[in-house]
Amino acid sequence: MMRKKRGTEMNTIHNRTTPADALVIFGVTGDLVHKMIFPALYAMVKRGVLNVPVVGVAGSKLSLAQLNKRAKDSIKQAGKIDDRDALDHLLSLLKYVGGDYNDLGTFKAMKQALGDALRPAHYLAIPPTLFAKVIKGLGSSGLADQARVIIEKLFGRDLASARELNRIAQSVFPEDSIFRIDHYLGKEAIMNILYFRFANSFLEPIWNRNHVASVQITLAEDFGIKGRGAFYESAGCLRDVIQNHLFQIVALLAMEPPAYQGYGAVHSEKTKVFQAMRPLQADDVVRGQYTGYRKEPGVAKDSDVETFCALRLFIDSWRWQGVPWYLRSGKCLAATAAEVLVELKPPPQRLFDDSAPVDGRANYLRFRLSPNSAVALAVRVKRAGKEFVGDQRELYLLNEQPGEEAPYERLLSDAMAGNGALFTSSLMSWNQPDKVGTLRLIPGARQDRLLAA
Repeated sequence: MMRKKRGTEMNTIHNRTTPADALVIFGVTGDLVHKMIFPALYAMVKRGVLNVPVVGVAGSKLSLAQLNKRAKDSIKQAGKIDDRDALDHLLSLLKYVGGDYNDLGTFKAMKQALGDALRPAHYLAIPPTLFAKVIKGLGSSGLADQARVIIEKLFGRDLASARELNRIAQSVFPEDSIFRIDHYLGKEAIMNILYFRFANSFLEPIWNRNHVASVQITLAEDFGIKGRGAFYESAGCLRDVIQNHLFQIVALLAMEPPAYQGYGAVHSEKTKVFQAMRPLQADDVVRGQYTGYRKEPGVAKDSDVETFCALRLFIDSWRWQGVPWYLRSGKCLAATAAEVLVELKPPPQRLFDDSAPVDGRANYLRFRLSPNSAVALAVRVKRAGKEFVGDQRELYLLNEQPGEEAPYERLLSDAMAGNGALFTSSLMSWNQPDKVGTLRLIPGARQDRLLAA
């Protein structure tokens, strides 16, 4: 028994640290792959980190030449093709398997296409309703042995379905071979939140309920659902954006310092934040829908799915007790932008008449995530002259860096290398709240009205 256990442990360690020798992309003809994944693969080839077979799988009857054309069109639309040798090499790596995911013959054809590859990484760029089916197919066909699986969001529709999907995934793959992907965690600006917090000691004395008045996180888009009506009807803004992208940002901002270097420690501290979140009440949530959403293809004529959601959140921990967190996201808003605003409390005594918060806002720290990344600290400075009057100014640090890796480029590279630092783990709670509150139809021209602090 001891020998068997030791052998299992050694296999797990080997699987965790050994790079994948093939990449399988389920849903290779889908919108996500066309917009994001082919450009990421092209960038990975240019950097020299992708040199293994890439097997595309989908239900469509497609020739390899047609798949190659889709890949080239995708890369052209994402930007110019500036390395013809890299493009040719990527196309030489591509293979295609067409077939039904219910048919074991599809998985047998995949095994043939993989050839001598023994440690493939299976990336599920498919609708969430197909995750369990494909994972079971990989298990029953023997394609899960020494392999990894990369699962896109949404990971379940609610807590019960997330637990069930997790049970199925762990019955086929060991936990350290399951990579639950949220592309937001691969963004340079998101990674900088964690670094900025714990690489600078000046923040810690004020990073608590005694000095922080509120935290606001906004992810706004000035466009609609862009033809993804069927998907959005099954998800909505609350599930699609807030319970994953924005909650991950909350966790990075609210977590305690990890006890040691390592992504396991980060996962553990983030989990504690989710566990400390106070359950939402109806008065904490506003849901809305942009005018014209119900006319989109694939959307029900009487749909009550929200395209805008704002909520007030409390974290009942020693550090954050009583501090409101305001999260909002939506389509067809006034602008496309994402940022975090940590508003500080004003000085306890007004020594100067003009030192009251301007427009209700005291000093703050701002993380801009997009359209470009930056960090800014707002402080009051005195004007020249005899009088003690001043203005609030931002000390501004632009954090854009040339040659940054795109999120999917970074995440797929990490998953194939077995690096789980930027992925969520089964330790985390899947706090996917049911829709609460009353739907408010908000005309597109006025949907820039956000939840008031």
